[in-house]
Amino acid sequence: MSKFYFDTDNNVHKPFELPGARPHYNPDRPGQVEHIFLDLSLDIPKLSYQGNCSIRLLPIRNGIDRLTLDAVNLNIESVQVDEVPQNFDYDGEQLSIQLAEATQIGKRLLIAIAYSVAKPQRGLYFIQPDKHYPNKPTQVWTQGEDEDSRFWFPCFDYPGQLSTSEIRVRVPNPLVAISNGELINTTEDGDYKIYHWSQQQVHPTYLMTLAVGDFAEIQDEWNGKPVTYYVEKGREEDAKRSMGKTPRMIEFLSQKYGYPYPFPKYAQVCVDDFIFGGMENTSTTLLTDRCLLDERAALDNRNTESLVVHELAHQWFGDLVVIKHWSHAWIKEGMASYSEVMWTEQEYSLEEAAYYRLLEARRYLSEDSSRYRRPMVTHVYREAIELYDRHIYEKGSCVYHMIRAQLGDELFWQAIQTFVQDNAHKTVETIDLLRAIEKATGHNLLFLFDQYVFRGGHPDFKVAYSWDGDAKLAKITVTQTQAAEGKNGSKDLFDLKIPIGFGYTQQGEVRSEELGVKNNSKLQTHNSQLKTFVVRVNEREQSFYFPLENKPQFISFDVENNYLKTVALEYPISELKAQLEFDPDPISRIYAAAALAKKGGLEATIALSASLKNDPLWGVRVEAAKQLAKINLDQAFDGLVVGLKDKNAYVRRSVVEALAQIKTAESYKVVRGLVQKGDPSYYVEAAASRVIGAIASANLEEKPKEDKVLKLLKSVLEEKAGWNEVVRSGAVAGLAEFKTSEAALNLLIEYTKLGVPQPLRLATIRALGKISVGQSPVNLERILEKLTELAKETFFLTQVAVASALGQMETPKAVGILRSLAEQTADGRVRRYAEEEISKVQKNIGTEKTLRQLREDFDQLKQQNQELRSRLENLEAKSK
Repeated sequence: MSKFYFDTDNNVHKPFELPGARPHYNPDRPGQVEHIFLDLSLDIPKLSYQGNCSIRLLPIRNGIDRLTLDAVNLNIESVQVDEVPQNFDYDGEQLSIQLAEATQIGKRLLIAIAYSVAKPQRGLYFIQPDKHYPNKPTQVWTQGEDEDSRFWFPCFDYPGQLSTSEIRVRVPNPLVAISNGELINTTEDGDYKIYHWSQQQVHPTYLMTLAVGDFAEIQDEWNGKPVTYYVEKGREEDAKRSMGKTPRMIEFLSQKYGYPYPFPKYAQVCVDDFIFGGMENTSTTLLTDRCLLDERAALDNRNTESLVVHELAHQWFGDLVVIKHWSHAWIKEGMASYSEVMWTEQEYSLEEAAYYRLLEARRYLSEDSSRYRRPMVTHVYREAIELYDRHIYEKGSCVYHMIRAQLGDELFWQAIQTFVQDNAHKTVETIDLLRAIEKATGHNLLFLFDQYVFRGGHPDFKVAYSWDGDAKLAKITVTQTQAAEGKNGSKDLFDLKIPIGFGYTQQGEVRSEELGVKNNSKLQTHNSQLKTFVVRVNEREQSFYFPLENKPQFISFDVENNYLKTVALEYPISELKAQLEFDPDPISRIYAAAALAKKGGLEATIALSASLKNDPLWGVRVEAAKQLAKINLDQAFDGLVVGLKDKNAYVRRSVVEALAQIKTAESYKVVRGLVQKGDPSYYVEAAASRVIGAIASANLEEKPKEDKVLKLLKSVLEEKAGWNEVVRSGAVAGLAEFKTSEAALNLLIEYTKLGVPQPLRLATIRALGKISVGQSPVNLERILEKLTELAKETFFLTQVAVASALGQMETPKAVGILRSLAEQTADGRVRRYAEEEISKVQKNIGTEKTLRQLREDFDQLKQQNQELRSRLENLEAKSK
């Protein structure tokens, strides 16, 4: 499944388990489900359908006289076993069949259940036009992960049961129906058509799917197998742009995993209102139609490419090799997320893959520090969907990378291929991965799993360096700050072998075409050489001494940055500058940039400005811009502005976002110019619209400026409708910065109405929370009324947006709305999120008022201080 998460505010490691969490185990198996056959007839206008579900079961033991199936809110009409009617009890959640004849080993049962469903709550979704959205397509699609298949057909709904399946479905013309496996038959039936799909390889119930719509069908192929893209008509070009690399990805993953793509076809269906990014149903992935890129979006949006390769990777990790229980979901989600890294390496470069991995690590680190810390494998939760967080996706990806670093490339792929080949068409747990690694390579990696998988957390390193010129010794002191002082045997400590490199540079000149650069200028290049030592870091604080012939220019801690960790570098400024410029590893350069920004001052500003201008990797330039903005000197602005001319849209976006920190007349002018003249990238334009609000609202002495900016943002809202409403959502975020403005609030409320394109409407709902904190009591009531009304809508993404808005508020009344949302929602994620937001509001109420005043006073002092320091640095620079 594709990623979907929430971030919440800072706290010291809250527990993952919420009240009501309990251990979950797979149920006892009455036998092996061999085959599931669904025969459905859809009545789309009435949001309902008739169904017959047949399950062939091979009993595992004698004498079972009762079978219990999962079936939620279905209307059960009759139950037969081997064509004999049976007595049954049904409580709305479980269907209990009283068998007339007890089971005998080896004697198959054919269970046939006739049922119907009207307005299903989840599992199966009807999408159609209404008076607010007359252009919405008519579609029906399903979403089973984790335990939602029981909402659309009766089943043994847990991943430990694998069976073959088929779906026959009657739909009105001209709609088509797509499902797992192969299309074995279509028959005309008056104004209807019956599609019959058959999936011959075993898979779990959560991967059974159906997607119905009036789609354009784009055909591609890989090794003679059909590769098909289904999208709304008129979006064929977007489909090719967004999914066209699929056959190459299938080839790439088939080779990496040592197992050719295992299913008869691969279809990707883009559907409206999808509640995730994507879902890897066996041979038929569903994707949100928001992943379809137009030409401009493709400039700086690789999310779609990552999403496509992520869901494709699941066809092996998740669909061919199935997890036995949800608690082991990291095995599939971690590998699908790591496949995004592998594809980046294959398609772009090793350096870009390293940066991609850093971004994944940060997303996990943010959840760990601000939401909760948990072991990656745990079976204690309220609902399994809670496990689908950054600990299993991003941390999972980092764990796979650490396994690769431990084993080396050759053995790593041997281990992965052994794991896939040994477990194809079977279920697995984490121990099976460890066994495959040991079988293929002889290595026992339990020590790594014990530290990173079976417990929560990661090491937080502080690294200090000094040089003793007389003794020619480099001293490195490493502290694991996550463990309390004086606790050497602490369970919080990590025991790792870490390479430390000492860097020496030789400057040289090469012609730019040798580096693949187009214009024929000469570039300074620096060949750095690293002298590397491996040390065992296993105590809270350790000092290591290294005899070196010459003083190193820079120090690289954890060469190649393979371990998941945080690092604070405490080196002298000259070493940090050299590291930022010469370290061959982009992640080390990024760590150096952060350490320089902490030091501040003109020297650091100049070094970061040079990095923003010259670093060969756009990811490092992005980070240099972020760090420059943290230095409170006017010169930082001069260094930043240069980055607006960068060819790379990601860098320009980062520069604009960094300018939000520098709230001056100059930064205002630059950003205003950008909003007025636009940029090739949607995202840069969106950032400019948001940032101009942030800058203008900070200098509110000038009332006319506020009116000007509101007018400008209003014109963006009126004129810049377009792809996924990215630009207009930026304008909405800009308006939300004017926390005391009634005019801005009035504009926002307009855009929360039904009929407003969904991405924009959701962004506006979230913005209501942000703008609420400075509004008058009367306007605050208006916002609360609006959110109360919106909280009654049942659409998942609306509920998430409402919870997010309420969580930003500073009034006890927000808590009441969140409580009723948590009680009434049908979705476990919304419930969890609403509860987490309640504690944020309670924290906001407690301290916010006094803090805000202090913060405003502090900001003013900082501004005055910055002007003085900038003048001083200039004078010092001149006097030198």
